Order: sequence, then structure tokens, then C-alpha cells
Amino acid sequence: MSSSPRYTVVDQFDEDEFPDIPTAPAALLRALRSVPDPRSARGRRHGLSTILAVAACAVIAGARSFVAIAEWAADTAPAVLAKLGVSSERPCESTIRRTLNRINADGLDVIVGTWAAVVATASKTFQVIAVDGKSVRGSAVAGGRCRHLLSALTHTAGLVLGQLDVDVKTNEIPMFAELLDNIELLGALVTADAMHCQKIHAKYLVEQRGAHYLLTVKGNQPTLRRRLAQLPWNDVDVTDTQKDRGHGRIEKRTLKVVTIAAGILFPHAAQAIQVSRKVRSIRSKKWHTETVYAVTDLHPTQASAAQLGTWLRGHWSIENRLHWVRDVTFGEDLSQARTGNGPQVMATLRNLAIGLLRLDGARNIAEAVRHHARDPHRPLKLVLTS
Repeated sequence: MSSSPRYTVVDQFDEDEFPDIPTAPAALLRALRSVPDPRSARGRRHGLSTILAVAACAVIAGARSFVAIAEWAADTAPAVLAKLGVSSERPCESTIRRTLNRINADGLDVIVGTWAAVVATASKTFQVIAVDGKSVRGSAVAGGRCRHLLSALTHTAGLVLGQLDVDVKTNEIPMFAELLDNIELLGALVTADAMHCQKIHAKYLVEQRGAHYLLTVKGNQPTLRRRLAQLPWNDVDVTDTQKDRGHGRIEKRTLKVVTIAAGILFPHAAQAIQVSRKVRSIRSKKWHTETVYAVTDLHPTQASAAQLGTWLRGHWSIENRLHWVRDVTFGEDLSQARTGNGPQVMATLRNLAIGLLRLDGARNIAEAVRHHARDPHRPLKLVLTS
């Protein structure tokens, strides 16, 4: 028996048992096969792509830990596992844990992100990408700093195109370009919060990558914010109004857009946006008002006020579409994975699971996870047909 079983082992099973699942690996499994294996070839029983595929299926089914991934494999029929390349003995928890801890996590993110980018660009729509960071709070060891991951998420499809570990000795700002260097940005729009409202980021996107930016402006750029606040907003008509009710509160948003004249002193800035948010509790009559500014290099002929408002709200929703889902549905902050590259690899698998479920049409990720947990053929089909 080969120490690294080939995928052709599935040929020994009856194809009528899984009529909708291909025998040959699709794009995702081919991508996973290109991940470098850090293990010695001697004594290796399972290929790296097999372990990654098993882990991906298990996470889609709701697995939150290495133990849960091994339990999913132990409970799954041999014919299902054979489709993933498991020929005989199933991978145990220690094999899964040691392997995932040793993988080059940033390299895995690049490979999975490249696959996601191909899927995202297939729609031929204008690409809008949100960049934001999240701390994996459960990954801290002995009171130390927890892992912090910077991610790039598509607004429309909700796919993670890239993820990068922010080293303990730095912060998100110097990692911005490093993350986006691995993503095709020509003609795309990148949205980011106030931390990334930096002149170097604006120049990088427009001059080096041929992309556009939409950046929130707050107190970390006091001069720029003061200049934006001094624009004649009272003479500008409201161009977009939104009202939301939910989570025990009422929120009203009004948006104004003005073309920027020379002198704003921010690279390539063409339009400024003012968003006024009024929020109150359903049980209270007192409103809390906040004014937020943003700046973009897109000219009025390239983006309307309504589009700018949609993209701003789309960026803020990254908290609900990615970070909240990883925390609440997949219990990321409660995860006990702390050693090696395990915390980042598990986050990558959660990103992948969320993306696959959204591509499958899921609107509620928690509901979709429960649906796929009831039948191992369902996550298998997602992985092997993507």
C-alpha cells in the first residue's frame, strides 16, 4: 500500500451511490493539492490535501476543533472518506492536529484565496473588496497577545480572498500592502476603516495596483478630518437616506457627497462623503448622533452617491458577514487551538466553509451548518464540486 494514497482509490466504489459527486477533483481540491507538505515522506499515511479536505468538510458540518474534525472522520462512512482520498485508516486527532499546526498558514491562505478569487471574478461584476482585521482571542498563551488576522473579503459574494497574520511586533498598517500584493486588484475598489486611511495606502492602490479606494476618515487623521468637516455640507443636498430597525434599536442614516477641489491634500481624492447616523433604543426617545466622513478617488462619473453609500455599508457589514459568524457560529474566540499555526489554519478553514456555504446559496450560515451536519454527503459535495 502506498504511503500517500492516490485519489483514484474512489474508482473502486459504485458511482451510482453518489450520482452528483464527481470522481475527479474539482478546482478547490486541486488547489489544496498544491499546498506544500511540511512532513517527512517516511511513515506518511495520508496526503496533505486529504487531511485538508477532511478538515474542510468537518468544519462545514460544524466542527470547531481538531478533536471534532477527527470525530467527524470517525463517524463518516468509508465510501464518503474515499472520495477525499482516505483509502483505509482514517486520520486520527493527533495526525490532524500535528499536520495543521505545521502548515505554512500564510501560504495556505494565498492558495485558498487564489481559488476564491477565480470564483469571485467569474461573475464579471465590479469587484469591491473590504480589508479588516480580527483578533482570535482564544489563541493567547499565558496571558500573552492573541493572534490578529487581517483579511480581505468580497462585498457581494462574501468570499475571503486573502488573510495574513499580523506579527506581534507590528500592526495592521504595514501589513495592508503585503496582504493585497497576493490579490488581483486592477479596476477593483478597496474599502477600509479609519486605521487604513493612510496616504501610502492610497498611493499604493491607485499608482501601483490600478485600483480604487473608499476610506473612512476619523480622529487618527485629524488634519484630513478637519478639512472634510469644513466643506460646505449645509449647502449640499442629502443624496441617500436609510432607516433600519432591529436588535432593539432604530437607526437612521443620511448621506451627502461633494466633489473635492484642489487643496484637500490627500492623494487622488475626488469625492468626499458625509454620513450622519442617528441611533436610539426602541425603548428610548433620545437619539445619539454620529458623523462619519469618507474619501474616495472615484469621480462622480464612476460612482454615484447611492453606490458610495452601498459600498460604505457593505464594508461595515464585514463584522456581521465574517467576524460575527466565525465567533458565534464557529466559536472561534472559544477555540483552544494555540500552538504553531493552528489558530490561523483553523480560521482559514472557517473562512473557506463560510465561502462554500454562501456559494451554495446559504443566507443563514448557522442554519446551513446544521443542514450539512445531518448528512456527510452534503459537505463532501460542496468540497468536491467547487
